[in-house]
This record gives sequence, C-alpha cells and structure tokens, in this order.
Amino acid sequence: MQTFSIISQKGGTGKTTLALNLAVAAEASGIACVIIDLDPQASAKEWSRSRERDAPVVISAHASQLDEVLATAKDNGAALCIIDTAPHSERDALAAARAADLILIPCRPTVLDLRAIKSTKDLADLARVPALAVINAAPPRGHLADEAVEVIKNYGLEVAPLVLTQRAAFVHSLTVGKTVLEYEPGSKAAEEVRELFMLACKHSNMQSIESEASGA
Repeated sequence: MQTFSIISQKGGTGKTTLALNLAVAAEASGIACVIIDLDPQASAKEWSRSRERDAPVVISAHASQLDEVLATAKDNGAALCIIDTAPHSERDALAAARAADLILIPCRPTVLDLRAIKSTKDLADLARVPALAVINAAPPRGHLADEAVEVIKNYGLEVAPLVLTQRAAFVHSLTVGKTVLEYEPGSKAAEEVRELFMLACKHSNMQSIESEASGA
C-alpha cells in the first residue's frame, strides 16, 4: 500500500478537493483507495455521507491514530491511502508527512499562498519524504501560474508540470457528493485530475500502485 499526504500549512488551498478528486481517480483506475481525514472540520467525511456510492471510503481520525488506521486500511485491501490534513497544525501535518510515500502541496497562485509554502516545504524536508507542489485553482488566463511556478522553484521545491485551473465543476461536483470525474467526466477539469493522479503515481518512491493493485 502507498500513501499520499496532501499538506499545506495555509488554509484555502484546496487540500480536500484535491484529496477527493484523486481518490475517485484511483477508484476509476481500479485501485482501492481510502481517504483518511485528519481535519477536525471533517469536510471529506461529510462529503462521503452525501454520496450514493460507497467508494472511496473516508475515515475521520486523529493524527495519534494514524498508524493504526493505515494498518487497518492495508489489512482490508486498500492499495492507496490519501491523507487530508488541516491547516495550521504542524504536529498533525508532520505525522501525515512521515507516513507518506509522497507529499502533495497544493498552492494557489497568490502572494499569500506562495509566502506560506516554505513552512510546508520545511515539514516535508523534516520528514525526508519527496514532495511535489501543485498549482491549484489558477485563473484560466494570464501568467499567474507561470509566475507562481518560478517562485516555488526558488524555494527548492519541485512543481508539477500541470496546473489545476479554477473551474466551476470542482465546486458544483462536491455539492452533489461527486467529483469532476463523475460530474463532468469528459471535461478539462477531469482531464487535469487524471493527469495529476498519473503524475503522483510516477513520483511515488515505492513499487507502482498499478502493480500492487493488480497483485503483481
């Protein structure tokens, strides 16, 4: 089993939206996925209650329970766990970082998000886990995303070579208990999510999730 932790010390970067969409992308690829919701607001868990489908399973937990929950998920056949974390919680974020095979750091292309990303990078460095920044909710026009990439690279952090664009489908889909892959499967938003999922798989530092899911 592999684990992706989605971490940002700043609120409003889209961590939960990213976690939910990646989890559904995994399930659509035949990969059993569990989301572990460490955020006290439990937004991911609330989303799961509004769904008509059982998968992906969402477990609300405290960071102190993380090792136990991960072990249980593995014992029950999960090939991938995605950990959704709360902002402004360094201890819990560090626990999630240390449990991960890959850390994904969503960042909107705004000056406040860019200034805050260094503290998240420091957590990844402390955990000694590979990290990948993801430009999220970028305007569909203009150069803000390109400028943000350059700023992040100056922190010594790798940036995903694709951008998640700000699209209404991300908001509307979650409102009805879905993700963009289910709400508008042929949309640009869904295409971006699929590409990011495949990229995350390739960046994982253990055996491929695809091989694990197939029993290889």
